[in-house]
Amino acid sequence: MDPTLSLRLAILLILLGLANASPHKRDFGHCENVVKKWASSALSLEVKEDKHTLRDLLFFLHVPRTGGRTYFHCLLKKLYPNDLECPRSYDKLRFDPSKQKCRLLVTHDDYSMMSKLPKDRTSVVTILRDPVDRVFSTYEFSVEVAARFLVHPNLTSATKMAGRLRSKTKGFGVSTLDIWPWKYLVPWMREDLFARRDSRRLSGSRNIYGSNPYNMEDIVMPLHKYINDPVAQEIIHNGATFQIAGLTNNSYIPESHEVRHCIMQHKELGGIVLEVAKRRLDNMLYVGLTEDHRESATMFADVVGAQVISQLRGSSSGVQTAATNESEQSSLSDSEPDDEHSQNATLEFEVSMKEISEASKENMTVGKLMESYESCISTLRKTQSLRRISSLKRISPANFTKESRHQVGEAVLQEIKSLNNLDLELYEYAKDIFAQQHRRTTQKSAVTVKEKFTNTITGSYGSSWWNHVFLFLPIILLLVFFILFVNARRRTSKVKI
Repeated sequence: MDPTLSLRLAILLILLGLANASPHKRDFGHCENVVKKWASSALSLEVKEDKHTLRDLLFFLHVPRTGGRTYFHCLLKKLYPNDLECPRSYDKLRFDPSKQKCRLLVTHDDYSMMSKLPKDRTSVVTILRDPVDRVFSTYEFSVEVAARFLVHPNLTSATKMAGRLRSKTKGFGVSTLDIWPWKYLVPWMREDLFARRDSRRLSGSRNIYGSNPYNMEDIVMPLHKYINDPVAQEIIHNGATFQIAGLTNNSYIPESHEVRHCIMQHKELGGIVLEVAKRRLDNMLYVGLTEDHRESATMFADVVGAQVISQLRGSSSGVQTAATNESEQSSLSDSEPDDEHSQNATLEFEVSMKEISEASKENMTVGKLMESYESCISTLRKTQSLRRISSLKRISPANFTKESRHQVGEAVLQEIKSLNNLDLELYEYAKDIFAQQHRRTTQKSAVTVKEKFTNTITGSYGSSWWNHVFLFLPIILLLVFFILFVNARRRTSKVKI
């Protein structure tokens, strides 16, 4: 069954259930008890140990559309050898803890994944993004990927091709159509795009009026309708808060479904979930921000990368063995490239990733990690840009850019903010954590520089020489002062004569 259809049926059943439920099931008191009980249980399981130290397993909780894929390809895959990556990250089958030596897990799964992991041996990192921008990006990406299927004559043909792509990538990579939340959002937009194209053909319409790509109803679902659809309500809004709390519709927690819908029904209970999400951010090894991408990446290399390098150097694996096993490549495949530019861009990125993997055989340092990051991100962005241009040609003149976002009316922007009130507050909290991390990293760097300077001096001249310098420093200063004083008196005497 189509994932979007399954989701819509589930939402319909929920709404019917809420409408027909007994007053006890629907009242505020019941929901308050349900949410508080979950929150109490969730917070009691938090590990209180030193959060600044990397543990055996690194869990990258990837909130969609925050730039996490860049971190995965250009930082983490540079650090970890393939045999230490947890099996089938980003896969719909999710995590299989049976694999030994598993040290890295990168996935869109929510925080409930921790119920499958050794909590006292797992460090969590994540990245957050301005919630309004994240909603824009989610809308644009789901339309972009769906538009790639418009090369097919009809929806039936496109759906069959999607099925073949999913079976084709098994064992070699992961299709976007297998990953939450895209396994719901892309088919939903694909169905909508074909319906609107069929409608245009039937009506004989050729001219598309308007310049705002977020409100071209003849071509694509307008943004204001997208954000109010039940699918968006279920998956997108306050998505970062629900994901970090472990309450998405992809959760491992049995009560997550009831807790999430109690919060949707009684907005005032959202603060309880928000507090749980904040505490979890507090306990993470690293929290990055999409908007400060360069600074975030540098801090990630300093906070996480340096510890991974040190940790793996001390293990039998060693950082220098971090060459990619091509037979086990973990790539993300959206669909088949639909033109020569896309094919060339994809090939160029794959070649670049092989080069980066080869560089991993060398002794890694934080400096080398950032050098390879700069090269990798440049190629990755070029690839993504070419694929985006190719896809959006299918729905021309709708073309999503940062500049075109300014055409969206204030009323829609305010509605997005209202629908994502929890995410807005969580993002502000994340910015404070980021600032604290920055101060801590800066202080640590200053101490490191001082230690290196001291070590250089003592290494060059010997510690006893350095101690003697400090011992006789006051006498040396007095002698210098005396010499300067005598010279000054002599000059004064000459002037008088």
